[in-house]
Amino acid sequence: MTTKVSADPKGVLTGEHFLDGDFACAEGALAAGCRFVAGYPITPSTEVVEMYSRRIPAVGGMFIQMEDEIAASICIQGAVWGGQKAMTVTSGPGFSLMMEHIGLACMTETPCVIVNVQRGGPSTGLPTLPAQADVMQARWGSHGDYEIIALCPNSPQETFDLTIEAFNLSELYRVPVILLMDECVGHMNEKVVIPKASEIKIVPRRYTQAKPGSYFPYRPEYDGYIPGMVKAGDGYFFHTTGLTHDERGYPEMNAPAQEKLVRRLVDKIRKNADAIARYEEDGLEDADVVVIAFGITSRVAYAAVEMARQRGLKVGMLRPITIWPFPEKRVRELAKRVKAFVVAELNLGQVCLEVERLAAGRGSRVVLAGHAGGTVHQPEAILEKIMEAYRP
Repeated sequence: MTTKVSADPKGVLTGEHFLDGDFACAEGALAAGCRFVAGYPITPSTEVVEMYSRRIPAVGGMFIQMEDEIAASICIQGAVWGGQKAMTVTSGPGFSLMMEHIGLACMTETPCVIVNVQRGGPSTGLPTLPAQADVMQARWGSHGDYEIIALCPNSPQETFDLTIEAFNLSELYRVPVILLMDECVGHMNEKVVIPKASEIKIVPRRYTQAKPGSYFPYRPEYDGYIPGMVKAGDGYFFHTTGLTHDERGYPEMNAPAQEKLVRRLVDKIRKNADAIARYEEDGLEDADVVVIAFGITSRVAYAAVEMARQRGLKVGMLRPITIWPFPEKRVRELAKRVKAFVVAELNLGQVCLEVERLAAGRGSRVVLAGHAGGTVHQPEAILEKIMEAYRP
């Protein structure tokens, strides 16, 4: 079982508020118990750390502006090993710079949260305009075999909720969790209801049950895959490294050690993918065509689906909330009986590739409603792709 405790009331701004997604993210981090954030300003994510830096002195914690994104992404890992829940915040160009340290966090099993408020790219691209083209980078951006968790909110309310969920999942699986917002969600203002602290359940750090002298930093203690943690200064001897290592944390650079370690790092997510995957569905019972969309695009796609239904078409909607792990099981089930999928996304086909892989050989067509970013889709554009999916 996983112990859950209530949020610290000092970090919970209870009640109804009118917030944008960036501010809601900051409030979610505070409610989740995050007391350390390191970052470097970058549009359109800067408001997250602006709000956090204003609120944190009254809560008890620290925000530090580092010299760049590379420094920020390693700084939070030091804070975690010092006993803090920690987060960094960025957008596309900064996210690219953080990739080495995301890989390090995977290898050292350092629980942390990385917020990426996506904007148009590549390179510096469109700093103030939306895109969803960092999906594959979130999953595959660092080198080597590893697994992460990535969540995609479609509203400020869900941003608050999923920021808490991101911290909970990071602690539960000892893995970096990425919150993949987009510029529209980050900057749109809507009502956000923040519950009482007693109603917000958080997962505390899973510390070791072993005594000093008998502790192995990378020996699984929880659920067959997750080692217990310690923090610096508690009397435990531990060694952590980005090199392939044994259960003591000592470098052991050979094929059997690599197989044992990396297999566990991957399996702790893959073997729990069904429990981790979160998605929302509507009208799938008798659907001929299923629209798949996430983040801000899902809100436009819902309008297109409703337009199609008004024409008498049987169209359903599947919204991945965890984009990684992708809801593979559900897509495979649907691919056996639906005529086609329409994948709507603010990129030129990244999630579409996943859907094509899952639908292959199962009888369903896959139609892309792609957009390079800079603005959201028009519902009519997605509707046209739905109509295309119905054509022979």
